[in-house]
Amino acid sequence: MDVNILVGTVVWLYALSVLRRARLSAYFFIVGSAGLFFILTSLSHPYWIWFFTHAVIHGVALFSDITHWSTIMYHTGMVYITNGTNPVIMSIDYECSGIIETCAFVGLVVFFPTYHRKEKVFYALFGLFYIYAINVLRLCIVIVIVHFGGGQSFFLAHSVIGRLVFYVLVIALYYNVFTYSQLARGIYREFIDWRQDKL
Repeated sequence: MDVNILVGTVVWLYALSVLRRARLSAYFFIVGSAGLFFILTSLSHPYWIWFFTHAVIHGVALFSDITHWSTIMYHTGMVYITNGTNPVIMSIDYECSGIIETCAFVGLVVFFPTYHRKEKVFYALFGLFYIYAINVLRLCIVIVIVHFGGGQSFFLAHSVIGRLVFYVLVIALYYNVFTYSQLARGIYREFIDWRQDKL
């Protein structure tokens, strides 16, 4: 672990203890979630980035195996998108891994005061898989558009339509988990009931 991360973590924990004793709940939430976000993103280099990136690559590969509209180069993280005129090579890297959005969501959930500990664990895991799924969906949309629209449509597909779909779905997640928390609690209770029935 980097010394700066270690020192920053100690300072962050001390600040949290001060804010908790002072009962400044709003500042506790802000400092806690922001600090955890920076710690998680710092610790994600290089292993978690590699894991998230390759998980996304394998998710896109399933779509590629079904449609045959692209070829996946697993070791380099490249996606070769075929079309009638100008094939495109798309790189799945740090930006496409979704790790920044995942760390931000987990940081907010952990310090969100409305939920109990088990609910926080549930929504953190749910958000992780949800963000992963919509990230794979975003890249699949890019493949579809480029395959049928040609290489000149890559910028529109990747930087506009793909990101728009991704962030609209992320906003929907944030709304349901944080803003509309009573609905989220209902979903959590249904999940617990379903799990107990299965057991």
